Amino acid sequence: MLAVVDDDPASLDDVLARGPRLLVLLTHVRDPGNAGTVVRGADAAGADAVLVSAASVDVRSPKVVRSSAGSIFHLPVVTGLDVAASLDRLRSAGVRTLAADGAGTTLLPHADLSGPHCWVMGNEAWGLPEETRAACDDVVRVPIHGLAESLNLAMAATVCLYTSAGFPRTGGPGR
Repeated sequence: MLAVVDDDPASLDDVLARGPRLLVLLTHVRDPGNAGTVVRGADAAGADAVLVSAASVDVRSPKVVRSSAGSIFHLPVVTGLDVAASLDRLRSAGVRTLAADGAGTTLLPHADLSGPHCWVMGNEAWGLPEETRAACDDVVRVPIHGLAESLNLAMAATVCLYTSAGFPRTGGPGR
């Protein structure tokens, strides 16, 4: 089977012009399965876009597309971004930046998720560099109640995105 897809990439300015409420920025993410799963989780949680640094995996690679389960075609994915410049641009547009990192002093249940914000997620092996954490408005960690050392990138991103989206919601069933 062969498919030809017309790719009309979004830019960070395009995304910010739409007044996003929830974004995720992947920095130096190298594992295609994790990248695709984050795109899928962002789509499921209702995020407005996924932003991807230039040093990350190619989001058009077959494994990323496959692991996104089609979500790569549902929401804007901006690629080739410089992390520091993107953080500055987000801040100037009124979007809070929240570094998700095990070194965070703010626990996820206590994070300020009001208003527009962007989760900043790091590399699977080494997380976020200190300069990226320092450039964000807050450094948040997902609490681990058991003996696990950490969560993998895709799982942590999905937990953060769903928390931002207000899940679980009360009321009627989801779709």
